Amino acid sequence: MRKLTYYVAATIDGFIASEDGAVDFFPVGGDHGPAITAQYPETLPTKVREALGVAHRSTTFDTVIMGRKTHDFGVRTGTSSPYSHLRQFVVSQALPESPDPDIELISGDPLARVRELKREKGLGIWLCGGGELAQTLLPEIDQVFLKLYPIVLGRGRPLFGAGARLPEATRFRVLTSRVFEDGVAFLKYSRIR
Repeated sequence: MRKLTYYVAATIDGFIASEDGAVDFFPVGGDHGPAITAQYPETLPTKVREALGVAHRSTTFDTVIMGRKTHDFGVRTGTSSPYSHLRQFVVSQALPESPDPDIELISGDPLARVRELKREKGLGIWLCGGGELAQTLLPEIDQVFLKLYPIVLGRGRPLFGAGARLPEATRFRVLTSRVFEDGVAFLKYSRIR
């Protein structure tokens, strides 16, 4: 069965974006980027892959799921199909139709759709954001790959949405961890079932 992996950057106080959705406080550069990108090249937006000459085939993920706010961030940067090298899904009940022919809109129950996707053949499924969608999909998240930046933001969009109310604690165990010279920690967690 395919795995759903929430692969995301966060501050040490648990925010993935500012309140207005900006992520420009995450520093660019340092030694973490090239190392993580070499391991997960499919997580680069298609335009960035092309600009960098990254031609690696996907080895971990062949599908990406994002919420509307995450997709809107890509639209603001000039693309309605940010990961055209992957099968793309946008979850939204507000959009009347798919924002791009390369994207499938999930307007119904995202948990049911993810369960269907997990039963299909293929590589892993990448949940790239956002926090509210991660909260909804938590029952199906198998792994969390977290780029943890040494930044305290104070407020913003939480890693698992605002006001998470879970029936019980969801437990994960650390698979691997690496701290880079630039201070970014890359932590891989696996769900304890």
